[in-house]
Amino acid sequence: MKYNIDDLILLNMAGIGSVRLNKLISFFGSIENTLKASQADLERLNDIGPKLARKISRIRYKEGLKKEEGLIGKNRAAVLALFDDAYPENLKNIYDPPLLLYVKGDILPEDKIAVSIVGSRKASLYGINICQEISQQLAGFGVAVISGLARGIDSAAHRGALKSGGRTLAVLGNGLDSLYPRENRRLAEEIARSGALISEFPMEMPPMRQNFPIRNRIISGLSLGVVVVEAARKSGALITAACALDQGREVFAVPGKAGTATAMGTHGLIKEGARLAESADDIIDELNLAPIGLDNTRRTTSGRGMGDNINRRSLTNPQKKIYNILSDEPIHVDDLIDKSTFPAVEVTRLLLELEIKKLVRELPGKNFVK
Repeated sequence: MKYNIDDLILLNMAGIGSVRLNKLISFFGSIENTLKASQADLERLNDIGPKLARKISRIRYKEGLKKEEGLIGKNRAAVLALFDDAYPENLKNIYDPPLLLYVKGDILPEDKIAVSIVGSRKASLYGINICQEISQQLAGFGVAVISGLARGIDSAAHRGALKSGGRTLAVLGNGLDSLYPRENRRLAEEIARSGALISEFPMEMPPMRQNFPIRNRIISGLSLGVVVVEAARKSGALITAACALDQGREVFAVPGKAGTATAMGTHGLIKEGARLAESADDIIDELNLAPIGLDNTRRTTSGRGMGDNINRRSLTNPQKKIYNILSDEPIHVDDLIDKSTFPAVEVTRLLLELEIKKLVRELPGKNFVK
């Protein structure tokens, strides 16, 4: 059955999802009859209170539609309805799929081979590093990486996928015209070029607290499994994991450092039966993705991408000395100079060469990590 996209946008702006839409159509016979219904008639239906009934009864005049369509055009976005063939197959099959998806970028058929990576906004350096590594590995093998564009682990997941040249999709808890957080604007543009920004919310919807648990079902629904990297006991990432279980998806957890707050959630998941994941190989093997056409030529027993191995093999002896001093714990450049016994100018040059090879990263305050 085909529906007028304008009517669907209006219903979506009023807060009608797929479950309520089906109830309205069953009750009134069509969307057209729903939009013609009086407030009193609408209130007769279960789950439609006075506030929502008033909204629906007023939108038959298509108030706000022109502005919404203008914002869609301004953001170079598209709208996918639940009934469209291009609507993501994984998401279409959950209990309460979004009625509409606002999309900036492209969702491709191959994106159904996807894994979500979520975690703490207040991530540790350890969490950021392992998240980027797993994400880079997955995307390098041809798995789309899904996350939520939030600070911390979400941002690291997207950056890892982009670093490998793979695909990544960001599901927002706000409208596409109200990007959040603002410091991720450049990252969002990169994601739109290498995947898509996705939201079920109208274009100007601000990032309200209640939106994020709602959007988490989309993050898990788009994927075959959810990986949690660092999460406190009460964390939005655990809501995503719960959504995944409800949707029949596999849940993975990356072990953290014992005693840290952000390890309590992930360790709790492992105790409850989540699969322990230390590398992309653990995830690919558990989901049985190897037989379905992934680029397994890039898999190694260490779990790292071949590109990193090649870069390390090409190091000069002075570069190796600096690289071997480094770890995932930050070290100040002055300490590197002391430990290496190289002159300061030489250490600076070697660090730059290692950064170019993407083997070393500089942190604020002249600190460096692998």
